[in-house]
Amino acid sequence: MTDYSMNEKMIIVQYTIKKYENEDMVIEKLKSVFPEKDIQRSIDTLIGTQKVRRIGSEVIQNNESHTELPDLPDNLKSIIDTI
Repeated sequence: MTDYSMNEKMIIVQYTIKKYENEDMVIEKLKSVFPEKDIQRSIDTLIGTQKVRRIGSEVIQNNESHTELPDLPDNLKSIIDTI
């Protein structure tokens, strides 16, 4: 596994949420990228900063009406494409 900064992890999580709104699916897809603990921490931080919102018990989505998705750095594009 590659070491990513906290900011890079949150960008990866946000783009994965954009592809898969089911929280369990997001976690499953990201397990190959970084530990589940980091995934949960990133999701919790994104919810706390209102960049992501929880809809029901299993669905999470980017809060694009509140904040825009960050630009996807070139070094993360291949990760998002493979997830």
